[in-house]
Amino acid sequence: MAGLDESGSNPDVGLLYDINGLAKDTPSWLDGAITFVGEYGLLLALVLLVLWCWWGQRKRGTLDDAASSVAAVVWAPLAAGIAVLVNIPIRSFVERPRPFRVHRGVELLVDGKNDYSFVSDHATLAMAIGAGLFVANRKFGIVGLGLAAVEGFCRVFMGVHYPTDVVGGFALGTAVALLLSPLAMALLTPLTKMIGRSGRAGWLVWDRKVAPVAAPLNGTATTRAGGTAGAQGAASVDPDERDLAA
Repeated sequence: MAGLDESGSNPDVGLLYDINGLAKDTPSWLDGAITFVGEYGLLLALVLLVLWCWWGQRKRGTLDDAASSVAAVVWAPLAAGIAVLVNIPIRSFVERPRPFRVHRGVELLVDGKNDYSFVSDHATLAMAIGAGLFVANRKFGIVGLGLAAVEGFCRVFMGVHYPTDVVGGFALGTAVALLLSPLAMALLTPLTKMIGRSGRAGWLVWDRKVAPVAAPLNGTATTRAGGTAGAQGAASVDPDERDLAA
């Protein structure tokens, strides 16, 4: 199939020149730093964010809550992998060449990019992880989505993608992470519950040290202050800490 419109009158190309043109005015050390961040750094940061979210979701009060939350976290990198696989036939179908091969004056900051441009694998990976984390935990998800946006900017800045390559990656990553989430949760949650009940590997899903302690039979009749505090503590759950998959 013929590639997308690459004429100079295309706003996509104009935005490419605007963003990539910044590389001409920045010092070489900053170009190198942005290249490293856009090629490796942000993806590594997203992996660490997934691990951080997983560690926190293990500390839910009950096994059922922890299992569903950990299942949602596990889905984030799985969704990223599936989205990249879906992108393979898309790239072969569109056959859009890299912008530095078509347009003069594009500053190429990284070598070895000989495959097709649409859609961006890096943008797809980053957004799929960000959207997947949003299903698991809103706060971590917002951070992940922010990192994905920075990733998209870096890919255009480096001269290896058009802005629409990045937008397409964002759409693909989001679609896979959200549309397949119900099916993924239906498959992963029973698995995480089974692991959580096991003796040796249970810590991967549920931190038993934070399991709720059964209240005494006369717990509701102790003190008025204690009863009120307990009721408020049970009722006031930060909505940002609730996973959307539960």
